[in-house]
Amino acid sequence: MPHSVTLIHTIAAALGLALALGFVATRLRLPALIGYLLAGVVIGPYTPGFVADAAMASQLAEIGVMLLMFGVGLHFSWGDLLAVRKIAVPGAVVQMMVATALGMALATWWGWGLGGALVFGLALSVASTVVLLRALETLGILDSHTGRIAVGWLVVEDLAMVLVLVLLPPLAGWLGGGKGGEGSAAQGVDGAALWQTLGWTLLQVGGFVALMLLVGRRLFPWVLWQVARTGSRELFTLCVVAAAVGIAFGSAALFGVSFALGAFFAGMVMRESEFSHRAAQESLPLRDAFAVLFFVSVGMLFDPAVLWSRPLQVLAVVAIIMLGKTLAAAALVLAFRYPLNTALTVSASLAQIGEFSFILVALGSSLGLLPPEGASLVLAGALISMALNPMLFHAIAPLQAWLRARSALARRLEQRDDPLAELPMSTDARYLARQVVLVGYGRVGRRVANVLMVNDIPFVVAEQNRELVESLRESGIAAVFGDAVDPAVLIQAHIARAAMLVIATPDTLNVRQIITTARTLNPHIETVVRSHSGDEARRLAQECDSTVFLADEALAQAMARHVLERTEARLARHTRPASLHGGA
Repeated sequence: MPHSVTLIHTIAAALGLALALGFVATRLRLPALIGYLLAGVVIGPYTPGFVADAAMASQLAEIGVMLLMFGVGLHFSWGDLLAVRKIAVPGAVVQMMVATALGMALATWWGWGLGGALVFGLALSVASTVVLLRALETLGILDSHTGRIAVGWLVVEDLAMVLVLVLLPPLAGWLGGGKGGEGSAAQGVDGAALWQTLGWTLLQVGGFVALMLLVGRRLFPWVLWQVARTGSRELFTLCVVAAAVGIAFGSAALFGVSFALGAFFAGMVMRESEFSHRAAQESLPLRDAFAVLFFVSVGMLFDPAVLWSRPLQVLAVVAIIMLGKTLAAAALVLAFRYPLNTALTVSASLAQIGEFSFILVALGSSLGLLPPEGASLVLAGALISMALNPMLFHAIAPLQAWLRARSALARRLEQRDDPLAELPMSTDARYLARQVVLVGYGRVGRRVANVLMVNDIPFVVAEQNRELVESLRESGIAAVFGDAVDPAVLIQAHIARAAMLVIATPDTLNVRQIITTARTLNPHIETVVRSHSGDEARRLAQECDSTVFLADEALAQAMARHVLERTEARLARHTRPASLHGGA
């Protein structure tokens, strides 16, 4: 078969099967990612029938990795990470260390070498951002504080894995990599040479990062602006994709860093442009298509025979992913004095593995570190954990109720003394009666608070972000930590004697429950709510007897007021001389 036809054959089979199996997976309420991986299994070398060109699929997968990492960089936000840094950074680091240690211990028990055990443990330690975001969107908690903690946690994991992808190739020889074996640590590797290689790699990475931050963040947004001025949508899309692939290739050719790191920084510098949102939208179809090809190529590495030839090993892998990681994450979140619901949600978010695990498996296999069964075991764990992950999210509420009813420890965890969960004894009396209780201190809540402060109206903030509550108290603002759904939080905010309740959180899932609790404690309290949906706004206004502000409507009214004011002012300027002349 001619080479070009082989390429077409591989793409056609991969995309066609991915579409069919992804559709079936979605209809079964499973992540479409499972269908893409299964498509790779079907056209892979371990199943009968058509076998796609592995070398061709591998090169297509490299483009998929570039565009996947470009998308990660394009959506990466230091602000979102810094907002939850006190829990996300130490939590993610410790959780990854625990999961990696468990995976390495298991692989060592099986007789694998140091390199294979390390790659295996790291692959089990990092969760899928794609699966997490879709799960949080389905539950409607992506914009909640708990959702931000989970996303921030995975951002830290992604950054750690980017570093791993950079450092693994120069360390491969010391870890036992090579064509020859499964990898016991290489004997006779010169320590000085190792540190020299590692130092040179870090120097190259540092030079590339410096160039991108000092030059790239100014140059590429400017180029994007110049292309956008042409008004050509095709040129704009071409510019975005060319930048992603070009920077990734150039970084590898000139600085010796991985395609993944180059594409990640390409996305980061593109984010500096005012057209970053449009860049994300225009490149999305191409990113999705090549990401599908990447997942299909990963599925081609999976040998289904591992499910019946090594069932106990597969169960052990799934146990690390769904029990070891979740228990470690839950313990860490509770140690930071967050509620049980937050701990359960964050731990469920991490009970799966995904994109970076596959990238690491492919890299470890190419470096000769990971034995062939290692890739199959990781992929088996990924498929099973992603299939079961939605069930974990749906089990959070029943599990929490069961723990409250049967576990004294769970009740103590939710009711334990927390200095941030109640107002200090020294709080001024003006904040304890006729005050405004402001639930949520995000973008909207902060603006409401600023207006209240300017007009010297006392208010108390109820917020789920511990770091934010600490900061507010240091600034002299009365604030309590906790979820306003919990009656204890509203009680601590002295809702019983408050004049008004303002719910400024983007999460409207529990608004009715908050208002019901507030009205039970204070029947005459006035309530104000924000909403993003017209239907939802009408239902809230009718059911809760609240004043509801709809985002689009409020914006339209503000714009209309501005237009009217400016028009009236302009008419007044034009009519005043005429009236004076007529009077003369």
